[in-house]
This record gives sequence, C-alpha cells and structure tokens, in this order.
Amino acid sequence: MGSRRRFKQSSPLGERLAEEAKSLRELAKTLPPGAQREALLRKARQDEVGAHITEWLTSPGLQPPK
Repeated sequence: MGSRRRFKQSSPLGERLAEEAKSLRELAKTLPPGAQREALLRKARQDEVGAHITEWLTSPGLQPPK
C-alpha cells in the first residue's frame, strides 16, 4: 500500500472557501454575460454554501457534551 502525503492547511476550510468564492465573483464581474460567467457564479455559490456548512459543523452548539 502506498502512503498518503499529508500536510497542514494554512487556514481553515471555511475561510479558504470564502476566499475562493470572493475571487470567483470578482473574476465573473470581468466577463460578459454567458455560460462561463454563470459557471463561475455557480461555483462561487457552492463555495459559499460549503463555507457556511463548515462553519455550522464546527460551531460550539454541535460539539458533544463535556
């Protein structure tokens, strides 16, 4: 069996997703209306949802009782 390379992420997943969503929206603003622009906006929305889900899953309210 091969071993998987593991590395420490420099920032939390939710933060990275939010940053990517922001970048995608900025890029989409530079494009004319069309399929490519819609694809970027759709990916940005997916990243935003992922960021919100990650935030929700790591919230203190979902932690097991201590």
